[in-house]
This record gives sequence, structure tokens and C-alpha cells, in this order.
Amino acid sequence: MSAAAQLEFRTRLRAALALPSVDERLAKLSALASDDLSYLETIQVGKALSGIKAADVEAYAPVRLAVLSSSTIDHLLPAIRVAGLRRKLFVDTYRGQFAQYRQALMGADSALSAFAPSVLLLSLTARDVLGDVPITASKAVADAAVTRAVGDLRELWRAGRERFRATVVQQSLLDVAPPLFGSSERLVPGAPGRLIARVNDELAGAAAEDGVLLLDVARASAADGLAAWFDERHWLQAKIEIAPEAARRYAELLSRLLGAHLGRSRKCLVLDLDNTLWSGVVGDDGIDGIVLGEGSALGEAHLALQKYAKQLKERGVILAVCSKNEWSIVEQAFDNHPEMHLRRDDIAAFAVNWQDKAQNLKQLASQLNIGLDSLVFVDDNPAERARVRESLPMVAVPELPVDPALYVRAIASGGYFEATVLTDEDRSRAAQYAANTQRDALRDAAASVDDFLRGLQMSVDHGTITPVDFSRATQLINKTNQFNTTTRRITGEELAEWATSPNGMALQFRLIDRYGDNGLVSVMLFRADPSNDAAFELANWVMSCRVFGRQLEHEALNIAVETARERGVRTFHAGYVPTEKNKVIANLFADLGFRPLGGEGGSGRWALDLDAYKPHATYIARRRDGRG
Repeated sequence: MSAAAQLEFRTRLRAALALPSVDERLAKLSALASDDLSYLETIQVGKALSGIKAADVEAYAPVRLAVLSSSTIDHLLPAIRVAGLRRKLFVDTYRGQFAQYRQALMGADSALSAFAPSVLLLSLTARDVLGDVPITASKAVADAAVTRAVGDLRELWRAGRERFRATVVQQSLLDVAPPLFGSSERLVPGAPGRLIARVNDELAGAAAEDGVLLLDVARASAADGLAAWFDERHWLQAKIEIAPEAARRYAELLSRLLGAHLGRSRKCLVLDLDNTLWSGVVGDDGIDGIVLGEGSALGEAHLALQKYAKQLKERGVILAVCSKNEWSIVEQAFDNHPEMHLRRDDIAAFAVNWQDKAQNLKQLASQLNIGLDSLVFVDDNPAERARVRESLPMVAVPELPVDPALYVRAIASGGYFEATVLTDEDRSRAAQYAANTQRDALRDAAASVDDFLRGLQMSVDHGTITPVDFSRATQLINKTNQFNTTTRRITGEELAEWATSPNGMALQFRLIDRYGDNGLVSVMLFRADPSNDAAFELANWVMSCRVFGRQLEHEALNIAVETARERGVRTFHAGYVPTEKNKVIANLFADLGFRPLGGEGGSGRWALDLDAYKPHATYIARRRDGRG
């Protein structure tokens, strides 16, 4: 970095620290965190964050992260805090004592208990996990070593979840062992490289089964080169396995993972057309004149982007198009060009006109009923990218290289669509948004709202949350920002405990209509009032934005009241915690018949008398009365 750039950084940092407002200071530090900081600059920004308390921060999700390791990780903590800012996470960190992770998880670390982590990260070396396995080991001995290592880690995960009710993150093992057999390394059962690869494979499966998040540094080091992650000199001098030079990359991977877990991943890929999805200007060149598909390097580059977008759609990312073009010509390209990999039914929403793209992105977000901060906008034109960045800073805009062959890499490297699980709801999301187009057409043609709702022919499938629902329900709770009464986030372990507790009630709702199954779209979590057996607290209520305005909130409350009455409950208490994103439900409890107990603008405490409750009339039929 040049002397001028270093001076600018120091000036901006001093200016940020001088701001009296915590919000302003954090905003300036977040802007710095988005720059390409050096290792020392990252430490400085991380140190500046130490003067801010999570309780003073509203716009950032709080994370209490404890890192338990068998190597030196002090240098990673500032980078983790700084990377968190880029995902709107405010991360408090705790460093466990060197190589004392087992004792800490078993209860010997009172400081860790006092810290009360929400996330536990196990950063362990292959040396520590596998121990000494002879390179001459037979397959049976090697199999036993792998089984023991993974089983031991699973016990640590269990201890962490049970003792701290925390989300567990397991770091995959770096293969830093020098090869002993050359190209035959993977053929020898006791070879270190072979053993480490097998443990990493087994870890992935075990983590998926146990609801543990996997921080896959092994894959990253394979992509970047081991030298970018590990320096033998650092290990010998200070037992540092993750090299200081890799701290920023490590922290970025972790922040993406935590952000995905807390619902901070992007939801929608918005694509330009000319010179983005294909080469050429379809309005000038015609569909026969654009370059796309097999037979030329340029055409294959654009085809690769289309294939990548299609794969994202298949795993649940929404696709949209924003292009300055004539719709009739674009329509022909999607329908008739033989090399088009994406078709019209792959795209959930189109904004094809000659209007300003920033305005069109607002329209797309409104049409899809998602926030602007859910969008990733891909456009080959630097002027259009700059315009959107300036007008809509909450929209992610990857900086595309000049060569279209590198478009996919540029988008993928941004980590915008990080995921922790792939649920059935993710697989069907594209079809659900496509069905929304048909619902919109029905609404536009209906003479009234009642005619529209009646014409949807809706029904609700409902019941208590069971293990088969845990992944999707946890995902919905953590990703939902608009219809979210308290914005409380929850781990899979906490939800499982909630669902099985006799002192609570966890309900799930699926909405089906004539156009398809919207999936599991709402969750209500109740807990008994310890001082009043006849009262339940609605600790959180979330609902997918895809079903807003279809009376599901009324029918869900009808069902909740009936279910609670059967358990002798006579009162619901509820709270609304206002945020920038959940203002849409500011009047929810008032509209549903709750009486205010305090607070203004919908915030504060509310109560509902179940004996006096009269069910709301809806156009939603019941499919069944519950699962248990």
C-alpha cells in the first residue's frame, strides 16, 4: 500500500474514533472494513471496535463467539470482528486457553461460562485430532483412527451444545503434512494426507447430521494454495497454523457462514442482459447476432454464467432480470435462441424497459416482496454499476472484470449466497416465486380483495414442529426480518428443545393454494409463564414475506388459540420489538385483537384473552388439526 493510502486510512480511522455517536462511529468503521485492509490495518480497526458494546448496537446482529483451539489464534480475532461488520454482524470474541478446548467444553473454564457464547468455533489441528497413526498402518487401523477422531469430535460438539446452548462451528483440518508417497499419497491407508482427507470427508457428513456448521478451510487452502494459509516458520516459532497473511481470508469465510446462519445471505441474483448473459446488443444485432453458446470462447463464457445462475436457482436463489431493452426482442431471445440455457420460467421477475436501473431494482424488490439488501446486481457496464452503488448502497454489486470468462469467479468469490443447509423449501423456492406470477395475475384480474383471496382456494397444513421441520423452521426464523415480532434468532438445538418442552408450544404452518405449495412459511414459538400456568408468552412469530396479505396471520392465530385452550391456557402475552425492517407489522397485535399493556407505535407488551377470543373469518381451509 502506498504512503498516501496509509495516510488516508489513518485519517479516516481517527475521524471515526472521534465521533461521539456509536452508530456514526460504527458506520465509519464498517466503511473501513469494506476496504482491502492490510493485516496491521485490520488489527487497528478491530481494536477500535473494542470500545463499542453490543448493547449499544441495533442494526447489527450480535454474535458472542468463543474460539477454542489447539493452535495460536490471537491474530484471527480482530480480523473476525472486522469481517463481521461486512455482514452486519457485531462479534464479541473470546479466546480459549491454548489446547484446553476439551477441558473448556467439559466445564473447567469458568471464564467461558461467564462469557456465555452463542457460537463455539473449534479450530483444531490435524496433529491434535488424529494423534500418532503409523504410516505403515493397515486399512483396519487407519479406519479405526478415523472413526475414533470423528467420534471424539462429535462428543465435543454434543458437550458444547448441551452446556452452552450454542451453535457449534467445526473447522475442517488443514493438510500441512509433507507428502511421503508423492502421487500415491491417497493410496496408502496410513499416509497423513490420506487420513486427513478421510477425516474431513467424515466430518462433513457428521456435521450435517448433527446440525454443526462446517468452516471448510481445507477447501479454501486447496483453492488458494497451502502456502497462502500455512507457513512452517510461524508454526515453529509460535504454533500459528493459520498464517497471519490468511487471517482476513479466514475471517471472511467465517463471517459468511455466520451471516448465512443468521439469515444475512442474499436471496436474489439480478442479471443484466446485453454483454452479460450474452455478448452483443440484442436490440441492434437481433437474436441471431448475439454471441452465446458452444463454438467460441466468448459464447461459452456467457453460457457459463447462465449455467451458474441456473444452478443457483436450483438451490433456492431467486433470479431476476434488469435490462435497458425492448421486451418483445428479449422475449424472443429467451424463447427462441437455441443456446439460451436460462428460459423465461427460470426468471422470477423481469424489469425490461428504458428506465433508470436503480429505480427498476426498487420495483423488482417490491414485486418479489424482498428487501433491497437481498439483491445482487450483475452488470457488465461500469457506469451502471457505479450508479446503483451510489443510489442503492444496500444492493451488492460485484465488480466484474473486463473478460467475461471471469464473471462467474467474480460473483462466486463474493460469497453473497452462502448457505448452511439445503432444505426442500430451498429446492422448490424458484417454482414458488414463479407461481407468484400467476397469483399476481389473479389479483390484478379480481374485482376485489375478497374475490382474489377466495379465488386462491387456500388451505393451511399445520401442527407442532417435529424433527423433520427443524432445518426449515430454524432457517425461516433466522432469515425472516419483516414479519418477525421480536427478531429473536435461534439455533437448531434451541428449537429442538423448545419443540419438545412441556412448558412451551412450537407451531408451524404451510400454506397451499391452487397454484402450489408455498412450503413452511410461518412459525409461532410460545413459552409458559412460570408465574401463571394459564398464560403463554408468544416469544416470537415469523412469517415469510411470500404470503403477506393472504390472511394466514389470522388463521394461524385461530389455530394457536384453539391449541392453547386445549392445554388450559387462558391468556397470550406478546411483545413487538420494532426494527427498521419489521415496521410492516407495527399494527399486527392491535389488528388481531390484542389489548396494549404498554409501549407506543405497536411496541411494548400486548395481551389476548383466549376465553373472549372470537375466531377471525378467513378464506383459508384447514387440512388437518395438527401433528401431535
